[in-house]
Amino acid sequence: MKLHLKIWRQKGPQDSGAFKDYSVDNASEHMSFLEMLDFLNTSLVQKGEEAVQFDHDCREGICGSCSLVINGNPHGPETGTATCQLHMRKFKDGDTIVIEPFRAKAFPVIRDLCVDRRAFDRIMEAGGFCSVNTGNAPEANAILIGKETAEKAMDSAACIGCGACVAACKNASAMLFVSAKVSQLALLPQGNPERGHRVRNMVAQMDKELFGACSNTGSCEAACPKEIKLENIARLNREMVRATLVE
Repeated sequence: MKLHLKIWRQKGPQDSGAFKDYSVDNASEHMSFLEMLDFLNTSLVQKGEEAVQFDHDCREGICGSCSLVINGNPHGPETGTATCQLHMRKFKDGDTIVIEPFRAKAFPVIRDLCVDRRAFDRIMEAGGFCSVNTGNAPEANAILIGKETAEKAMDSAACIGCGACVAACKNASAMLFVSAKVSQLALLPQGNPERGHRVRNMVAQMDKELFGACSNTGSCEAACPKEIKLENIARLNREMVRATLVE
């Protein structure tokens, strides 16, 4: 495959960036998208040019590091798929592919396609955990949880914190991410003791990080590689009302 790439290049957070054109010859349709970028970088280094910087780690759709907007879509054209699991067979020979970083005020560009997503870490530090001292861990089967509840909690916990929801949202809202993290604990008995404190603190930190407001367009759910559902946002709103009225 021969591909024409338009890649965002930016030296640092304070520098202005621009798209730069590259060509990739002999790319295999069996390559993952990140392997194609590795292939490009190898050729750039051999020519004495700077490699394109991009985030990656597990390359198994688990860590959420592969934050790229591909032809206007966070993680690319295939639904329910992270960039690292996207393969070049989804493109055609001769295609032009535009690659840029996730765009959001809360995700400043570090260099090229790498963005600083530590805002998510600070939201988790604000309340995305259980801190109640329970002594030794109880037997896993000692606390009975219904199958439907367990399934909903697991579906919410599937969020990998990649930030695609923020990149897809016209307001750069982080509501899908925050609601998934609130939901996975609010649904389980282990999360009950701190549920009011948790949702208030996490939402307050989200606002502090300058994420936008949710307008329920659904673009976040459409872009999510783990297909986290909008119903989590409704649950977060109910948790906020409960925390305001009850606690």
